[in-house]
Amino acid sequence: MRVCLSRDCLSPQIWGAVTRTTMAQVCRLGLLLALLLPAVGASKPGAVVRLNKEVLSYVSKVGKGPLQQALQVTVPYFLEQRGEGLQPTRVQILDVQVPRLHLYFVDGMGIRLLAAANFTVKVFRVPEPLELILPVVLLADAHVAQGSIGTPVVSISACLLLFDKAIVFDDTHSTPPALLVLVQQHVRAVLRNKVCLSVSNLVQDLNVHLGTLIGLKPVGPESQIRYFMINAPNITKNYISLDINAVLFLLGKPILLPVNATPFTLPEQVGTRGAMVTVGLSQDVFDSALLLLQKAGTLNLDITGQLKSKDNLLNTSVLGQVIPEVARQFPEPMPVVLKVRLGGTPMVTIHTNNATVQLSPFIEVLAAASNSAFHSLFSINVTVNLSLQLSVSKAKLQGTLSVLGGIQLTVASSNVGSIETYKVHALIDAVFEKPLLDHLNALLGIGVALPNVVNLNYVTPEVFVQEGYVVISSGLCYQH
Repeated sequence: MRVCLSRDCLSPQIWGAVTRTTMAQVCRLGLLLALLLPAVGASKPGAVVRLNKEVLSYVSKVGKGPLQQALQVTVPYFLEQRGEGLQPTRVQILDVQVPRLHLYFVDGMGIRLLAAANFTVKVFRVPEPLELILPVVLLADAHVAQGSIGTPVVSISACLLLFDKAIVFDDTHSTPPALLVLVQQHVRAVLRNKVCLSVSNLVQDLNVHLGTLIGLKPVGPESQIRYFMINAPNITKNYISLDINAVLFLLGKPILLPVNATPFTLPEQVGTRGAMVTVGLSQDVFDSALLLLQKAGTLNLDITGQLKSKDNLLNTSVLGQVIPEVARQFPEPMPVVLKVRLGGTPMVTIHTNNATVQLSPFIEVLAAASNSAFHSLFSINVTVNLSLQLSVSKAKLQGTLSVLGGIQLTVASSNVGSIETYKVHALIDAVFEKPLLDHLNALLGIGVALPNVVNLNYVTPEVFVQEGYVVISSGLCYQH
């Protein structure tokens, strides 16, 4: 089953419960995950997740099904006076309909639920059964807080049932008024005892599901990212805002940046109006991601060419045309390899409508000798500026890079005599730019997981680049 959470849809499992639980399984899971959380010591958010009131508007439509199922409670036998004693009479709730369901954010607390429900009740009495509709108004307040393991936790802080007068079906045998009163009292007492508990039980799965927010999500073969809340949620009448810490890991060790004294905050008016979720990602997230790629060595690459290819520029014959010493040392064409290594940390700059990345790779140019060994010809330092375009696919933020201007290079060392930089610049530019972009875009195409829980995707997202941070406005999609 696939349930969409754009402006017209949202997963009932995520918000339809709006209730609480304290079940032992959740506590045990929470303790286990808390022990697994690393002590990274970060205290400021790298991301902010804002769930807007449009989420609740959808639940008011789609959340009726799960609520109706939860309200389908079991009613024990009714003791009816027949003859000289009390006789048990079977009572069953045949159907529950929720014609109205409204959810509201409550400042500083969480979510208020207001539902109108009609319980169809059948009393299996002899000689004719009795059927009636019992109208009920359900009021509940759900408190949203920060759990001990850094996840949102929902719990019921108040629950109240209000009953209206029962409507009797086809009462041709004129049910005694006293009996009708007793039946209503019996059913009402059962509903008071069971309905709020049944609604609360919906949160058992919800809180366990919300616990997957802190799960490690892969970034690469040996790297992961983890999100977790760092303080209590900020709740207004328009949204719930969660301050999220984003920590990237390489081989199980966190990638830590120097502590920045200025915490990241997400302004009120950003993103697309009417979006289900607004996510703000600080520059720290991007700095951490590039630092992880650099430390993992995945930004390094070897550029080679096919010697017999007609358009291959990576051979000693072509290189010898601009560096005479290469032609002297290699009278016969031999393949050339560019070993690109990124020793310095990449720099990302985020300005309004403009995100750029600066790389400073070190390139060693080697040629194959006759014994198949590689001989270092020279090395160069390169600076390349790249434009970064961002997009979202499912629950991942992806990037695409393109070169801004041309590359800048200086000769670092040479084993082939003096090199005139301007002569090799065009050649290096021609053989370096495309393989570099192909390599980097393949890496960024893998994407970095956005804050989410299991099976939750982003739908029709829009990405906005602001001064020092990135905003994603989106619907959501939950898939079983």
